[in-house]
Amino acid sequence: MTAAEAVLSTDDVLPIGELAQRTGVTTRTLRYWEELGLIRPSGHRGGGERLYLPADMARVTRIRDLQELLGFSLAEVRVVLDTPDADALDRVRSEYRWGDASPAERRRLLVEAAEANDQLLARLDDTLARISAFRDEQAAKSRRLAELFDELDGTDDAPNDRRGPEEGTKR
Repeated sequence: MTAAEAVLSTDDVLPIGELAQRTGVTTRTLRYWEELGLIRPSGHRGGGERLYLPADMARVTRIRDLQELLGFSLAEVRVVLDTPDADALDRVRSEYRWGDASPAERRRLLVEAAEANDQLLARLDDTLARISAFRDEQAAKSRRLAELFDELDGTDDAPNDRRGPEEGTKR
């Protein structure tokens, strides 16, 4: 029996197929992410079957969300996940849930988690601000291109099949 199986009930330990199903990714994706070092199983069964804990499921969901919601590449996902803040949150979460800590130790863990979460939140706010600024720049370019099309539409030699930058329609 692995350490993961000893600490948790069988309902808490997920084989790779179930983890894939619950998180909406394929087992092939999970194995690839493991090769890249983005995730790792918390344990193995005797036959080598990978076993995952709820914290592993949260990490897989985080990776998927970073890719789908924010459009991050796997390299960018690695940067986010390898931050001390994210690692601290995962470690504290695990210690808090599965450790045999005194109330004073649990309080210390909560303080540490809150600080790490605040630092991670500040980094995310900064990233979102940069994404918003980039989007605003692209929107301004789009408006300027539309103005240029409008200027060209006033000349006699403007082709009739030009497409506008936003709608993709004839101008």
